[in-house]
This record gives sequence, C-alpha cells and structure tokens, in this order.
Amino acid sequence: MRITGADIIVESLIEEGVDTVFGYPGGQVIPLYDALYRNRGRIRHILTAHEQGASHAADGYSRSTGRVGVCIATSGPGATNLVTGLATAYMDSVPMVAITGNVPLSLLGRDSFQEVDIRGITLTITKHNYIVKDIAELHDTIREAFYIAKEGRPGPVLIDIPKDIQVTECDFEPKPPIAVAPVTSRLHDKDLEKAAAMIRRSERPMCYIGGGVIRSDAAAEVNEFISLIDAPVGSSLMGLGAVDSSSERFTGMIGMHGTRLSNLSINKCDLLIVIGARFSDRVISKSSTFAKQARIVQIDVDPAEFNKNIVSEVHVVADIKVALRRIMEKIGEPLSHKPWMERVAEGRKRFPVKVSTEAERPKRILEALDRVFPSDGYVTTEVGQHQMWAAQFLHSRAPHHFLTSGGLGTMGYGTGAAIGAQISHPDKRVVNIAGDGSFRMNANELATIARYRLPVIILIMNNHVMGMVRQWQKLFYDGHYSETTLDTPLDWVRLAEAYGIRGMRLLPEDDPEAVLKEAIGCGEAVVIDATIPSDDKVFPMVAPGASISDMIGYVEEGID
Repeated sequence: MRITGADIIVESLIEEGVDTVFGYPGGQVIPLYDALYRNRGRIRHILTAHEQGASHAADGYSRSTGRVGVCIATSGPGATNLVTGLATAYMDSVPMVAITGNVPLSLLGRDSFQEVDIRGITLTITKHNYIVKDIAELHDTIREAFYIAKEGRPGPVLIDIPKDIQVTECDFEPKPPIAVAPVTSRLHDKDLEKAAAMIRRSERPMCYIGGGVIRSDAAAEVNEFISLIDAPVGSSLMGLGAVDSSSERFTGMIGMHGTRLSNLSINKCDLLIVIGARFSDRVISKSSTFAKQARIVQIDVDPAEFNKNIVSEVHVVADIKVALRRIMEKIGEPLSHKPWMERVAEGRKRFPVKVSTEAERPKRILEALDRVFPSDGYVTTEVGQHQMWAAQFLHSRAPHHFLTSGGLGTMGYGTGAAIGAQISHPDKRVVNIAGDGSFRMNANELATIARYRLPVIILIMNNHVMGMVRQWQKLFYDGHYSETTLDTPLDWVRLAEAYGIRGMRLLPEDDPEAVLKEAIGCGEAVVIDATIPSDDKVFPMVAPGASISDMIGYVEEGID
C-alpha cells in the first residue's frame, strides 16, 4: 500500500508493539500528529507539559516494563528539550526511541526557524541516531532503531525526520520487528573455565551487581548464582531490586552512601564477581584501595566497561543470563563458605545503616511508607538526599520497581518517570519520592497527572534547601551555603490544589504512617508536603578521594 511518511511512522511503531507514546506537538511534527489522531484507537499519545517530561516518562515506562519507551518532539527547542532525558537514559542503559521533526530538506543548514542539528547535539548521548533524508529508508530506519535500542547493552536512539519526509507518499509493506538475540559472540569457553576455577578456589567470594542485571532480566539467575556459590552480594544504586533486600545474602548498597557492611566486605573478600556493573566513581571512590585483597571477575555485555576504571583478571563478555547459566554449569555442585558467611552475618549485626539523631525524621517517614506501600507498587525518585534515604530505608523486593537516575543524577527525573510507570501499570500504586529542590524543576508535570487523572503520589521531603549540596557545603566547604537555601514562600499543597490535585501536609508532630496510609487509600493523585529539618544528612558517607572503608558516621574500624 502507498501511504505518507507520517503514517509509516505510526504503522512502524505499532509493528514494534508500541501502545503508548509521550510527546508534545509542534510545527514540524504536525503531519505525524495528524496520523496519530487518525490512529488514536490503535496507539495512545500522552501529552506532557514539557518535552523533558515526555522523555522522562518514556524512560519510566521503559524501566518499569522492560520495553522500549517512545517520545516525540518537534524541531529546535522541542528537540533540545529532550536532551537531558536522552542523556539520563543513555547513562543508565534504558532502551528508548525519540522521534523529532525537522525543517524540510530544502531548508536544512540554512538557520531556518526552529532548526537545530539535533543529530549532532545528541551524538554522544545516544546509542545511535539518524536523520532520514529518503522516504524509502524511513520504515527500515525505524525498525533498525528499535533493534539497536534493545540489543546488547540497551540505550536511547534518536530519529530526526524532516517535515517533507512526513508528507511524502511511499509504498509500505508490513514487516516483523528485527529479532533480538542474546549477545554471545565473544563468549569463550576458556573465560568461563577460568572464572569457574577462580570461584571454586575462593574462600571469601563476594558479588557486586549493577543495573545490567535488571536490564538483562537476569535477577533470577543472579539469585541462583549467589546461592550456588554461597556468597554475599552488594549492589550499586541501579542494581537495587535484583536481590530482595531482606535476603540474608544482601549486604546493601556499595559506595559513597552504601552500607558499612558492603564497603568493608568488598575490601575483605578474596574474589569479587562483578555482574552488570561499571565501577562508577560513586562506587569505587579511591580506586587504588578498592577491593585491594581480591581478584576480580567481571561479567558484562559491553566490552568497553572492562579495565575502564578498575582492572579485572577475567572478562566474560556476554548477555548476563547466558553467561551466568554457563558459569553455573562449569561450577557444578554447590559450594560452601560458612566461615565467611558467618563473618558477614556478624558484620550485619555490628553495622546497621547509620542514621544520626538529626536524620531520624526522614528515616521515620520512609520506614512508615515501606510498611504501608503495596509490595507490588513502583517507586521513583528525584535526585539528592531523599534519593539516598529511599535507597537505604525502602525494601527493594523485585527488579523494575525502583526507578531512579543513577549515572546522570538528573534532578527533575522522578515526576516524569512516575507518569510513565503509572501509565504502563494503571492498576498499581506509584510514588515519587522528591526533594523540594528537585521537584520544582519539573513540577509543571502536575498538569499531566491532573489531565489523565493518574493516581501518582508525590512525597516531597521538604527541607527548604538543596539538601545534598548543602551537606557537602557543611562538611567540606566550611558551611558556606552559597545559593542552596530555598526560601521562596512556596506552598506545595496550594500548588497541587491549583492543578485540581489533592494536597496533604505531613508536619513534624504528625504520625507519618497515618498520613501515608490515607494518601495511598484515597486512590487518587496526592502531593504530600513532608517537613524535615534543613540540616539532616545522609550517612554513612565516603568523603571525596577516601577509601570506601573510610566512612563518615561510624566509630568501629572493621570486620575482625
């Protein structure tokens, strides 16, 4: 059949199984929006308040489902407003496809109205990007974009489509999506044998897992693996949920705001098995002292991560599910490390998460949320102190249920992500844990929540400061609180009500559990303004340049 480029886009999205897109219309995507209008019974469009909100919503949709998220923007400022969301997805390996319009081909490169080279701008923050200049290539470009977004290490892909390509007619024949197979081309038996041999010889093995475990849906394999080799496991922020945080094997988060137990265990183990993690600077801190007693085996689908920040002895390059299955076959019978596991268990008793008396209020609020929030609900966060407190005090029970910006640390991420998670799981509860500094960056997305009557709960940990920056200013910059005091007389409850959303206050004298239970039980969108002290701090903490064993907030020195 012969159809326009705009219709080819819509048909291609439907072929790829897309049921929802997030976006904001503009002059150079009017033909595409006309096609969406004509196909509104086949594909749903969610209008966000801002293109950045659309990109974060597509990200949250993807992280909570494991599917490719899709966002749409017009040319110029519409396209550039996607940049932060694309960079967020790129750093955290989230499969997304962003579609932008551009000026007609004859006007490209002429500084035309609302023209930018979005392909050039996003070159370093996308897995791949395109500008389509031939209508005959449009269908295959979209199919290839979805394949690239999903295969291997996932990531965002951008397709820039000039307006005249959208209105030109072309023959279209439906095709199935390009099949995505697990990456095994560099999986060598000698690497598997060496890894298995090192594991069998180890007396104090430990696993360090990251977001790659969740992206590859390998949580079941990881749990089977740590049981087989009888080892503890710590996680990066992005790996939370792959192992139930109540498991006796789970030591908690690793790194700057990790647990004392995880950080000490890393430096006491004799073998560190790194699975789907990239040795972020927030994890390793002072690289010369990280895992100094351990040999290192690294398992990852992306060979670019090997020896980038920390040198590892064995590299297993493959899809994590496949690699772990093959290694377990090589290991064979279950292993036992009883003395080591007993040391870890004793360390758990000695080193609970440290919270100073000044930070009891956030802990009390989040532990109350943990008690009353449905176990199958979804948690998103903004970025800052509240993000770290959420990681510390909320139980992570399953993959894909804790959505946060790890690599880029994007303030303003959580509200859009919550919209995406709620759209994809309409019968589940979704809560966005925010700080007042982060939430103000994309508070305009309350309009989207109201428009679609999404029952998102936004819990604002309101300390009237940019808390994490203020913490650093207090600890490392002599208390010079430069531009971190947010003394605008802003009433979040009244702002919510202006959007037609229920607002609630959680004051210091209130019982957090009662307020949170009421918010969850009402079944509608709620903004909760929870007052906390301005100088609450996230502890434990590793100072910049220090070893991860040297944590602020503890007196005891180590595992004997």
